[in-house]
Amino acid sequence: MPDITSNGINLHYTDTGGEGRPVVLIHGWPLSGKSWADQEGALVDAGYRAIAYDRRGFGASDKTEGGYDYDTMAADLAGLLDGLGLDDVTLVGFSMGGGEVARYLGTYGAGRVRSAVLAAAVPPYLLKTDDNPDGGLGDDDVQGMIDGVTSDREGFLDQFTTDFFSVGGELKVTEDQRQQALALEATADDAALAGCVAAFGRTDFRGDLAKVTVPTLVIHGSGDATVPFEVSGKRSAEAISDSTLVVVDDAPHGLNVSHRDEFNTALLDFLKR
Repeated sequence: MPDITSNGINLHYTDTGGEGRPVVLIHGWPLSGKSWADQEGALVDAGYRAIAYDRRGFGASDKTEGGYDYDTMAADLAGLLDGLGLDDVTLVGFSMGGGEVARYLGTYGAGRVRSAVLAAAVPPYLLKTDDNPDGGLGDDDVQGMIDGVTSDREGFLDQFTTDFFSVGGELKVTEDQRQQALALEATADDAALAGCVAAFGRTDFRGDLAKVTVPTLVIHGSGDATVPFEVSGKRSAEAISDSTLVVVDDAPHGLNVSHRDEFNTALLDFLKR
């Protein structure tokens, strides 16, 4: 479980190694790279090299005062790819991690990238504005999340994690799985928690998606109440010219855990392209 210096900071990552095509896994808020445990084994078994890293401020990566904007976080990803010398990569971004995928491709292009996956991801633009009336969050909603995680971190994350894995008030994972997620969240820095809410809540990725030229899987849960399908996945699939859309029935936001088998099947089928 080494570290790599990227964009001036240390990023902690895991690398299953091997000669297979690399799949880089980018976690969601407020988790860490360990949230991909249910995918890493499936990828290795199918012959791929799985690489997961902790975003700055999360897990065992450097805790920085700032840099919780998508330009900086995409530069962190670029530094990882360059530092490890990865080519023919599939980038898999879950939730806010999908923003890094979009911003990376929009900024750095597809020279190192074979394909992309947006999983329950925040693009194209969550914030409701005059020119984005279909966004899912008002600015007061974003500020409410920032205030919640700042004033009552433990209580806010406990409820958020329940909602993360629920559909219609029904928890779709075991309590032990929910507690495992909470344990990953405990490693996040306070500044990172608040800064990333502002980033994923207020960043417009529409221009980035217009530049995506690689095949892209958009996978989303039909019951996602955290990042609703109609607000994000549906619109992203429509915006990307070469997209494949998979909607997992009755799946919550955290579908890579709750609906692991369906998620992994869709991912592996896509990787065969």
